[in-house]
Amino acid sequence: MKDNEIGRCVRQTLDEYFRDLDGERPAAIYDMVMNCVEKPLIEVVLDRVGGNQTQAAELLGVNRNTLRKKMKTHGIGTPPTK
Repeated sequence: MKDNEIGRCVRQTLDEYFRDLDGERPAAIYDMVMNCVEKPLIEVVLDRVGGNQTQAAELLGVNRNTLRKKMKTHGIGTPPTK
């Protein structure tokens, strides 16, 4: 997927989001979008490098501790709770 395709997907999704608000005032859009994008981004990169956190952090351009914090925040790599 090219960068412009990712941007196009974000634009389309946000357009739909605003249409679905039906006049309600949105809030914290930046955080909402980043939270929606960050988890699958990390999951795909980790899958691509076979779970190697050091390599994933390098590809993402963050340090390994930051990656681990984000993984914990998104529940990535933790067993599902019952």
